[in-house]
Amino acid sequence: MAADSASDDSKFLRQDHDFRNSGVGQADWSAKKMVWIPSEKEGFEAASIKEEKGDDVLVELANGRKATVNKDDIQKMNPPKFSKVEDMAALTCLNEASVLHNLKERYFSSLIYTYSGLFCVVVNPYKMLPIYSEKIIQIYKGKKRHEVPPHIYSITDNAYRNMMQEREDQSILCTGESGAGKTENTKKVIQYLAVVASSHKGSKKDTGAVSVTSSVQYNMIHYNTLELCYL
Repeated sequence: MAADSASDDSKFLRQDHDFRNSGVGQADWSAKKMVWIPSEKEGFEAASIKEEKGDDVLVELANGRKATVNKDDIQKMNPPKFSKVEDMAALTCLNEASVLHNLKERYFSSLIYTYSGLFCVVVNPYKMLPIYSEKIIQIYKGKKRHEVPPHIYSITDNAYRNMMQEREDQSILCTGESGAGKTENTKKVIQYLAVVASSHKGSKKDTGAVSVTSSVQYNMIHYNTLELCYL
């Protein structure tokens, strides 16, 4: 049952990659010359290029409607293999439309953490997800960033390991608008540090060690000994 539970939780961390092996989607995308065009309702909308005349481009939308747009307003679309990519720095076409689309697609799949180069972008799900348990913490302990799915735990673990190995202070800056989830993610950082730091003092099978971990977690999270900085 424990293994099944961990497997179920993994769907909130990493998508199924089977679709990447399909050449049908890639061929269809190439044939239609898919691009992004501005949309008042959605921000950007997918369309296929039908004809080009100077600076004007005739495109067809998903609903079959055709429109003429200026070529400067068109943004390139990434191939299907980049759908819900974990690190947006890997996108072939790194533009506003592609970034927003990737974040949107991952969010609708309950994948709230996405890397963008050195940064980790978090979209507040406004609900609890089963990705902050002790079992999830164990997945990220001692792992390099590229070895595990995007998560605030990965950012925290790397900072902790750098601090221990290089003996230098480390910083994790959580920024965003009100309601973006800064406080909650800061709590997760503290939670992870409490568990990892306490685990060095004894075996997890030792009830005394477990008690120490729980005590440290409670004090750090609820009394908030780390200062929250809002920019």
